[in-house]
Amino acid sequence: MKKLFDLSGKLALVTGGGTGIGFGISKAFIEAGAKVVITGRREDVLQKAVADLGANANYATGDVADTSTIPSLIKTIEEKFGPINILVNNAGINMKKTALEVSDEDFQRIIQTNLNGLFAVTREVGKYMEKRKSGSIINITSMAAMYGLPLVAGYAASKTAVLGLTRTLASDLALLGIRVNAIAPGFIESEMTRKALDADPVRKQKAIGRTPMGIMGQPEDIGYAAVFLASDEAKFVTGVNLPVDGGNSIGF
Repeated sequence: MKKLFDLSGKLALVTGGGTGIGFGISKAFIEAGAKVVITGRREDVLQKAVADLGANANYATGDVADTSTIPSLIKTIEEKFGPINILVNNAGINMKKTALEVSDEDFQRIIQTNLNGLFAVTREVGKYMEKRKSGSIINITSMAAMYGLPLVAGYAASKTAVLGLTRTLASDLALLGIRVNAIAPGFIESEMTRKALDADPVRKQKAIGRTPMGIMGQPEDIGYAAVFLASDEAKFVTGVNLPVDGGNSIGF
C-alpha cells in the first residue's frame, strides 16, 4: 500500500530554515522522507540546525534581500545538492511601529526581504522547475494578510502582496507543471513571535483571546501542512492560502 504524503526522493529548499517555522517545516519534510537544503544569513545558526536535523539536511548561506546574489545561489544549490522539487519561501522580517513612525527605509527593508527577495528566489527556482515540468512552491503569508493587525504596516503590506503574488503565480505556472500555494500561520511559538508578543502582554492576550483553540501553535503544525501541500496527494491544489491558526482567522 502506498504511503500517503511521502516525500521520498524529493529535495526541498527552505529559506530561513534555521529557526522557528522554517526549522519546523524542514523537520517535517525530513520526517516525510525528503532531503532539505536550508538557507539563511547566519552560518552558525544554519550549522546548528543541520546538526539537529540530521544527515538529510544541508545548508547554503545566503541573504534573500540581496537579490543580485539569488541566481548564483540557486544555481549552486541545483549543482551541489540536486534538482529542487519543493521551494518554501519562509524567510522574512518584521518590525513593530505605528504607521506614522515607519520611515521609507524601514518600509523598504521589509518589502525587500519579504516580497522582492521571495519573488527573486521563486523566479530562479521556477526556471529549473519549468525544465522538469514539475514543482511545488509554498509561500508563507500571515494573519496580517487577512485582517488589520496594527503596528506592522510594512509587514502587512509585504504579506498581503505575497498572497496576491501566490494567486498570480499559480495561474502563470500551472500549465508548466508547477503548483503554487501559501500557508497563513496563526500565532506560532517562535523567536519572532516571542519577541513581538512577550513585550506586549495585552497584544498577546488579544491574539490568544480571538483564537478559538485558546493556544499558540507549534512550528511543526505549519510543517505538516507544508508536507501535504508539497506532496503528490495535493496534485490538484494550487492558488490556495491555507490558514493554520487554531481558528484565529475566523475567531470572534
